[in-house]
Amino acid sequence: MEFQMWWVWAGFAAVCIIGEIFTAGFFILWFGLGAIAAAVLSFFGFSPVWQLGVFALVSGFLLALSRKFANKISSPQPAGIGSDRFLGKKGIVLEDIDNINNTGKIRIEKEEWRAESESGEVIFKDALVEVIKVEGTHLIVKVFVEDVPGPVPETESKVDFEEKDGEA
Repeated sequence: MEFQMWWVWAGFAAVCIIGEIFTAGFFILWFGLGAIAAAVLSFFGFSPVWQLGVFALVSGFLLALSRKFANKISSPQPAGIGSDRFLGKKGIVLEDIDNINNTGKIRIEKEEWRAESESGEVIFKDALVEVIKVEGTHLIVKVFVEDVPGPVPETESKVDFEEKDGEA
């Protein structure tokens, strides 16, 4: 029985293509396609030198051609895209946020999201909250307290102050 090299190339191609499913970045796929080209040459009786040359050329060409595209789609998402766009935004509580009972829903702009309290405290309906983190499909929020200077509380009334002046 004659050894058929095209089975080796086909097996290598299958390993590379299946391996690409479990990795990110479109790197292994091109070697799988190069191995398919080498397997075709092997099937038609070309020498191992031709097979190896075509494997290297096809894999290298596809790798060089696709690097810019692969980097673009596999790079981390820039800030402000997707659910990260809600970081720091204010929202209104639509359903009491209670981490223990796994309840809580807020509205930010026109979208409704599941929410959890950062501190674990219950945040009641109609409270104003700020998004501080995104975990999966939940927004982690805290109660929003605006730093608006209000009237300074008086420690002594005017009457008490006049009485002290009159006694002296």
